[in-house]
Amino acid sequence: MERKTADDYPQEVLDLFHEYQHGDMERRTFMASLGKFAVGGLTAVAIFESLQPNYAWAQTVPKDDKDIKVGYETVDSPAGNGTIKGYLAKPAKGKKFQAVLVIHENRGLNPYIEDVARRLAKAGYIAFAPDGLTSVGGYPGDEQKGAAAFRTVDGKKMTEDFVTAALWLKKRPDSKGKLGAVGFCFGGGMVNTLAYRLGKDLNAGVPFYGRQAPVAEVPKIMAPLMFQYAGNDAGVNAGIAAYEAALTENKKKYESFKYEGKQHGFHNDTTPRYDAEAAKLAWERTLAHFKKHLK
Repeated sequence: MERKTADDYPQEVLDLFHEYQHGDMERRTFMASLGKFAVGGLTAVAIFESLQPNYAWAQTVPKDDKDIKVGYETVDSPAGNGTIKGYLAKPAKGKKFQAVLVIHENRGLNPYIEDVARRLAKAGYIAFAPDGLTSVGGYPGDEQKGAAAFRTVDGKKMTEDFVTAALWLKKRPDSKGKLGAVGFCFGGGMVNTLAYRLGKDLNAGVPFYGRQAPVAEVPKIMAPLMFQYAGNDAGVNAGIAAYEAALTENKKKYESFKYEGKQHGFHNDTTPRYDAEAAKLAWERTLAHFKKHLK
C-alpha cells in the first residue's frame, strides 16, 4: 500500500474520518460525505481504505528483538470485568525495572500499541499494555470490528480494569515500585483519569491527545503530567484551558505541548495522520519525562 500523509487529504476529510472513528458519525453518513471528494476516478471506498491503518508500518521493534522479552499476562479485575489481558514487554537483562502502563486508543490492543510497549522495553522499562476489549473477546484483529466491540464494553468497569492493571504492574516483583502511564486518544483520556484515581500511586503520566479529567477531580492528582496535543484537534483541545487553569490553581506539575498543524493521532505510525517529526519529538519528550520522574 502506498504510504500517504495528512497532506494528501483535504482537512475536511480528516475531520470527517475523526468523527467516524470516534463513533460520532454512522458509516453510511461518512461514506456519503466522502462522495464529494471522489473525483478523477477515485471512489469513496478507495479514500476510506487509504485512511485505514497498515500495521506493518508499526513494527519498529521486532517481537523477537534479543534485547527484550515479551508475552501476554492476565490480571484479575473483580471490580471491573473480571479479568483483563495484556501485553507485557521488558528488557531481557536485569531483574527490576521502572514500570509504564500503555493504554490503547478506542480500538483495543492492536499491533501499534504492542509496538509502543516494546519501544519502552528497549528504553529500559517494564511495560504492560492492557486490552480493554478483554471482556468481549479481545482485540479482533480488525479496526472496524474493534471499534464496534469497544462501544459494547461497560465503560465504568473498563476504567476499573485499567486501575487494577496499573496497580498490578506497579506491585510486580520485577517492578522497582514507580509507575508511569502513557496513552493515546481514549488512552490519553484514561491517563488523565488514572491521575486522579491513583493519586500518589501514579508517578508520571503522558496523555497523547486525550480528553481532560473533570476539573473537580484535579485536587486528587499527584503525578507530574505531560500533555501532547495536536493542533488540528478541536474537540479535545476545547478542554485544555479549563483543565490547565485548574492544574495551575491547585499547584500541580505539568507541561503542555501542542504540535501545530498536526492531526489527532499523529503518533500512530500506521495511518496517514502520522507525522514523523512531531511523533519523534513527542516520544523523546515522553521518555525524558519518565526518566526524570521514575528514577
